[in-house]
Amino acid sequence: MKKVALAVSHLQTEFVTRAGIARAVNDVSLFVEPGEILGLVGESGSGKSMTGFSILGLVERPGRVVGGKIELTGADGKSVDLRQLDDLQMRSIRGNRIAMIFQDPMMTLNPVLKIGTQMMETVRAHNRVSKKEAYRRAVEALQSVGIPAAEQRMAAYPHQFSGGMRQRVVIAIALLNKPDVIIADEPTTALDVTIQGQILFQMQKICRDSGTALIWITHDLSVVSELADRVSVMYAGKIVESGSTRQILELPGHPYTQGLIRSTPSANIRGVPLKQIPGMTPSLVNLPGGCAFRDRCEFATAQCETTPALESRRDKGSVRCFHPLTQDEEVFA
Repeated sequence: MKKVALAVSHLQTEFVTRAGIARAVNDVSLFVEPGEILGLVGESGSGKSMTGFSILGLVERPGRVVGGKIELTGADGKSVDLRQLDDLQMRSIRGNRIAMIFQDPMMTLNPVLKIGTQMMETVRAHNRVSKKEAYRRAVEALQSVGIPAAEQRMAAYPHQFSGGMRQRVVIAIALLNKPDVIIADEPTTALDVTIQGQILFQMQKICRDSGTALIWITHDLSVVSELADRVSVMYAGKIVESGSTRQILELPGHPYTQGLIRSTPSANIRGVPLKQIPGMTPSLVNLPGGCAFRDRCEFATAQCETTPALESRRDKGSVRCFHPLTQDEEVFA
């Protein structure tokens, strides 16, 4: 049996609003193994970022995690359910055994403190080490993400870095304490393609060399195709399909996954108009009964008025659909 670094079971997160209860994360289960990269994909509002925040205990009121299990397993084989920990215990784990990379690096970096000061504080918050040792680890982390002249950069402020370099610093901070799991929330969205490619390469290398498990949250399937080993697709707070990256991109089972692929530009289908998914993501406060995607789905039938379960496929993936696509149906038909 393969070792699992993080296993999330039946996670549920909701927001109490005047209009009703919005179920942002609705019975989500996923896992990631050491050294593996899992892509968590979906439209804006699908619940993918909220899943990451829920795992790290970063959901603020009026949001609350109301169910599920979040099991983190370290290199020593010992597991802990993060939902059973209090705030003080979570602070000792967050940034240490499990870390997060945010979309905007300025959410992580303090603009009035030098990069070196911030990184050394991160090391010493979780380890009883000297300033000299904390400095050494910080320089080493900057070097690992490809930042040149790392020692000189320790004395710089965040505004003295470009956007791509700031994002590399944030990744270095996440790596400082050699976490078992990193959750990255669309960290390359605002970067140009060249810098994005460099960061994706660095993340693959880091996960392969250190054994750190990575959950990469994104709406960009082109990023997933280059980076992830496996993919889970989210829609309206639920995972609707999971499988290997190749399987998901070449033989999608769920019509929503097919819709995402069809709406992505590709050099392989020049001259073919992109086909957008009709309609809008439904309100999480007032989800339709049964399959949440049925009002936008061309294959929907009366059976879709009941809720489908996440069923295993022959190719070892899983799909939440009564009418999954087959190998005979072309993605771009």
